[in-house]
Amino acid sequence: MADQDGPPADSCAGVVLAAGAGTRYGRPKVLAEGGAWLRAAVAALRGGGCDPVIVVLGATGPTPQIIDLPAGVHHVWAADWATGVSAALRAGLIAAAGTPARYVAIMPVDTPDVGADVVARVLAAALATPSGLARAVFHDAPGHPVVIAHKHWNAVCADAVGDSGARAYLTGRTDMVCVPCDDLATGMDRDLPAPPTGDRH
Repeated sequence: MADQDGPPADSCAGVVLAAGAGTRYGRPKVLAEGGAWLRAAVAALRGGGCDPVIVVLGATGPTPQIIDLPAGVHHVWAADWATGVSAALRAGLIAAAGTPARYVAIMPVDTPDVGADVVARVLAAALATPSGLARAVFHDAPGHPVVIAHKHWNAVCADAVGDSGARAYLTGRTDMVCVPCDDLATGMDRDLPAPPTGDRH
């Protein structure tokens, strides 16, 4: 249900997973393109109905001194970020648990073409299903965001290990809504920097 004067009564926090070192990219992806990917992820979550938005840091250190965080964004540090994305996921869910939100939308920092329209579609699907579980699907492949109702958070944290994130908990579930979003974005994650343009050598 939605409040006529504001966001859904079952409000959703947005969590940007931005803790990794970006080894293949060459630098932490939270810094990619001068912070453009981070700003895109935050804007997608905010525009899609998430409030607050939490950014999980890791490889860049516990303070965002070198990161241009968008105004009003909360940040947390996953001290064990090097163990894999599961560490960032747990840190994000713990931070979300300290807010009034009853849902969380998980978004990695490296899917810059996923916009607010994708987030809004997946969030609407989660709010409409009893399980409170929904995820974006692009060309039949699972993608992001993933929206998870509060009642699942403890189990997701318990099952998350290494780089599996929420995959271990969500794989094989028949009560999760898969939301096709091919018409809105590619959903592709960026692991490598864009190739150079022009004839410079």
